Amino acid sequence: MGMKIGILIFEDVEELDFVGPWEVFTMANAVRVARGEEALFEMALIAPDAEPVTCAKGMRVLPDKTMAETDGLDVILVPGGQGTRREVNNPAIINWIAEIGEEAQWVTSVCTGSLLLTAAGLTKGKKITTHHGALDLVKARPEKPDVRGEYRYIRDGNLVTSAGVSAGIDMSLWLVGLWYGPDFARAVQKAMQYDPVPPYSALT
Repeated sequence: MGMKIGILIFEDVEELDFVGPWEVFTMANAVRVARGEEALFEMALIAPDAEPVTCAKGMRVLPDKTMAETDGLDVILVPGGQGTRREVNNPAIINWIAEIGEEAQWVTSVCTGSLLLTAAGLTKGKKITTHHGALDLVKARPEKPDVRGEYRYIRDGNLVTSAGVSAGIDMSLWLVGLWYGPDFARAVQKAMQYDPVPPYSALT
């Protein structure tokens, strides 16, 4: 198995923030296996404890591991959601993110997951983005992060942050392309039938 990707989940996490990237990385595995090749990613949902997590919209999810059971990760992904407003003041979670993120090859976030990365000290001196509705919230952090609301996702060194909810899918596909080439990422995108044509425009 290749890269170890851990996705942190917590009470009131936004569902698509972590399910979207999960779909991208596991679909990449499925495409590889269908070609007779080895899977690329070892995936795990990680939570503070082993209890079911109730997400922002009511979905209930069982974590694969607890934070205490998780050692080194190649990639950490921190999603957002209303729960980040609470967990940003949770030393257990913030310290865990800081410790794991310091050793990871890649540190990533979706939506207000950037709030937790900032509190953990992992965005210092780097450009980040977040959900358009949370730009002021993240900018107001005492760490004074360099928040860029005009981007759907941003890479700065080994840190990749994405804007709200569905932007995590785009970020994850881009990461697959960075690691294994654009042609493979396009094959994953096609397997997902991810070619958004929204019926209405939200650009008001």
